[in-house]
Amino acid sequence: MGHHEISIVRQCDLLGMARGSYYYKPAGESEYNLMLMKLIDEEYTKHPFLGVPRITEWLCQHGHHVNHKRIERLMNKMGIEGICPKRNMSKSTEEHVKYPYLLRGLKIEHSDHVWCSDITYIPMPKGFLYLVAIMDWYSRYVLSWSISNTLDTTFCLESLDKAIAQGKPEIFNTDQGSQFTSKEFTSRLKAEEIKISMDGRGRVFDNIFIERLWRSLKYEDVYIKDYETGEETIKGIGDYLNYYNDERPHQSLNYQTPASVYFSGKLG
Repeated sequence: MGHHEISIVRQCDLLGMARGSYYYKPAGESEYNLMLMKLIDEEYTKHPFLGVPRITEWLCQHGHHVNHKRIERLMNKMGIEGICPKRNMSKSTEEHVKYPYLLRGLKIEHSDHVWCSDITYIPMPKGFLYLVAIMDWYSRYVLSWSISNTLDTTFCLESLDKAIAQGKPEIFNTDQGSQFTSKEFTSRLKAEEIKISMDGRGRVFDNIFIERLWRSLKYEDVYIKDYETGEETIKGIGDYLNYYNDERPHQSLNYQTPASVYFSGKLG
């Protein structure tokens, strides 16, 4: 085992992340596709309701004359859908059951009433990674997060286990991505007697608070720092999420931090 690998493992230990969830080497694409994906990510972060046709048109207006099939493939690879279904991330099989959305009209009045989770794309100069986070809806507190270079279920499960080690919610809300509809993920929630809630297809605002987290993370950290390596990414995102939880006041929380609201809002 080389010094470089020891350094990565040590970083995971220091940040409290499961080692198995940290697939260090960024996934790759051609240089031009990576550039397109970064542009798509920035525009989608601003306007998450945009689908393939409007993203394609926006790119053409900015001098990138690409067809919609390329953009659809890249957006699918990025794990974003806008108003279009995630074709490669939602499987209609017995092991990928969809659940109803339980939050409409629900008054959330304390911590651990509802947790939510989502995956976002992290652009890098020579590749990309995926980030999953689990957030308490009431306080906006980020309970856990994990990074991978593949859209498999493993890194989502590891983040879930880390969050559940701290407590558990009454309801867990996600989109209908295949990671969250998988039997492995839903069985873990059922084993803890947690109610499962899922956004409607293409309804990006059903999970609005974690969408706002992604916007803050990208504009305040990722786009500014432009991380070069996996080590820089995991360290930088870890630092930002600690800042987000413990130091960054939220207007919607009466200028309190998510951590202070989360721990003061727990029952019992």
